[in-house]
Amino acid sequence: MTWFKRIGLFVLTNILILTTITIVMNLLGVGPYLTAQGIDYGALMIFCLLWGMGGAFISLALSRVMAKWMMRVRVIKADTANAHEIELVQTVHRLAQAAGLPAMPEVGVYDSPEVNAFATGPTKKRALVAVSTGLLHRMDRDGVEGVLGHEVAHIANGDMVTMTLLQGVINAFVMFFARVIAFAISTQVRDEAKAIVHLVAVIVLQIAFSILGFMVVAAFSRWREYRADAAGARLAGRERMISALKALQGAPVMNDDNAVSAFKISGKRSGFMALMSTHPPLEDRIRRLEQHV
Repeated sequence: MTWFKRIGLFVLTNILILTTITIVMNLLGVGPYLTAQGIDYGALMIFCLLWGMGGAFISLALSRVMAKWMMRVRVIKADTANAHEIELVQTVHRLAQAAGLPAMPEVGVYDSPEVNAFATGPTKKRALVAVSTGLLHRMDRDGVEGVLGHEVAHIANGDMVTMTLLQGVINAFVMFFARVIAFAISTQVRDEAKAIVHLVAVIVLQIAFSILGFMVVAAFSRWREYRADAAGARLAGRERMISALKALQGAPVMNDDNAVSAFKISGKRSGFMALMSTHPPLEDRIRRLEQHV
């Protein structure tokens, strides 16, 4: 995907989100939260919730379409699929039935040397499971089934919606506290500088709080990965799940800027970077499966 397409996708998505939420706020009569008397906390809370939760759910609603576009996922169709692709679809559908999904996910393949797979979609009825060509080339049948079991487990556990709810709440808190603290800071400067100081403080604080908020989201994501591993082991078999994780240990790490962070993990991380990782270390995931499943 060219840089032009990536930038265009980013701009169009954000325009849609901003326009939609602005219309909703106007319809609900949410006015400015800064008044002559100070902050209108009720208006600010509504403002932050609408932007935080609204933006997160719009992103979720667009997740399947965006994933197909950004990753160039080719959805497998029965009339054009080869034998290996038909087997891939059948495996996903069998796992989905075992997991009790209300509808079969779409199954797709995208071209990437990285060993990776992901599941996305707004609901359990409108989900997508996609695997990279690198994964199909480097993993045996048992490993692939373990990966697919993990991704189907994400759908069955409702992880996409759960993570969206958490991200929305975090977004709302980030926006709220950034603006409250920025207002307090702006009251300490001259009147002619208040507006610019408030704006700069909001931007800086929002960046800082977003980093802290992402640590919370990442920690929760790591816990969900353990749950998906356990559920994937029940669906595909413990040995297949362990086989998939061990295959990932030996897979080369690619600097593929099209990659979606999903089943994969990029090497070992420590210190601050470990707090920002959405996936636990492979060694820990394998150990948990060997000891507790």
